[in-house]
Amino acid sequence: MVHFLISTLPGAVPTVANGQVTSILDLMMKGGIIMIPILLLSVISVYLFIERYVYIRKLSAIDRNLIPSVISELKAKNPDKAMTMASNDQSALGRIMESGIESSGKTSADVERNLETTTNLMVTKMENHLGYLGIIAGIAPMLGFVGTIAGVIKIFYNISLADNISIGIISGGLYQKMICSGTGLIVGVLAYTGYHLLQMMIDRYMIKLQESLIQFLKAF
Repeated sequence: MVHFLISTLPGAVPTVANGQVTSILDLMMKGGIIMIPILLLSVISVYLFIERYVYIRKLSAIDRNLIPSVISELKAKNPDKAMTMASNDQSALGRIMESGIESSGKTSADVERNLETTTNLMVTKMENHLGYLGIIAGIAPMLGFVGTIAGVIKIFYNISLADNISIGIISGGLYQKMICSGTGLIVGVLAYTGYHLLQMMIDRYMIKLQESLIQFLKAF
C-alpha cells in the first residue's frame, strides 16, 4: 500500500508492472488525445484564479484611516487635499471616493449617482474574466464524458473485429477511458469552486464598501 502511494506521487520514480509504466503522467496520457484540452483547461483555470485573486485582493483593500482623513479635509474646505489623498490610494475605494469628491458642491443625489456609477465600474473590473472559470466548470466535465464515450465506442468496435468479449479486454480499455471523465470532473469542480470563492470575495467587499460609503456621504 505504501509502495503504491509513493509510486503515484508527482515526480516519483515510475515503477514497472506487467511491462507498463504506472506513473501518474503515464496513467493520464492513457486517457487519449481528449486529455490534452482537459489539461489545458486546468492550467487556464489555475492561472485565472491566481490572477483574479491577486487583482481582487489589491483592489478590495480598505484603508480604515482613508475615509476619516478625507472627510476631515472636506469639512475643512480642502477638496484638493482630499482628492490627493484619494488619488494616492490604489484601491477601488480610492477611485470611488475620487468620483465623490469631484461631485463636491453638487446635490446629494448627484454625488450618490457618481458613487454608484464608479462602484459598478470597479465591481465589473473585479468580475472581469470570472465568466471563463464558469465556462471551464461546465466544459471540462463534458469533454471528459466525450472522451470516455469515444473510448467505449472504440473498445466495442475492436471487440467486434476480434470477436472476443473477454472481460479483461473490456475492463482494461474501459478504465483508461474513465480517466477522461475523472480528470474532467476534477477540473470542473476546481474551476467551479474557484469561481464561487472569488465571487464571495467580491460580495464580502461590497458589504464593507457600502459601510464605508455611508460614512463618506455624511461629509456632503
